[in-house]
Amino acid sequence: MAPPPGPYSGVSQLALVARFSAFAVGLFYGNMKLKYLKMKAKSLKKADDNAHH
Repeated sequence: MAPPPGPYSGVSQLALVARFSAFAVGLFYGNMKLKYLKMKAKSLKKADDNAHH
C-alpha cells in the first residue's frame, strides 16, 4: 500500500489549496497595482495638462 501524499508532493489537498491561494493573491495584487498605476498616470497627466495652461 502506498503512503499518503505528503504536504509538498503537489497532489495533497493542502498543496492544491496553497497553490490556489497564491494564485488568487497574485491576481488580487496585480489588479490593485494596475488600478494604482492607472490612477497615478491619470493624475500625472492632469497635473501636466494644468501646468501647460
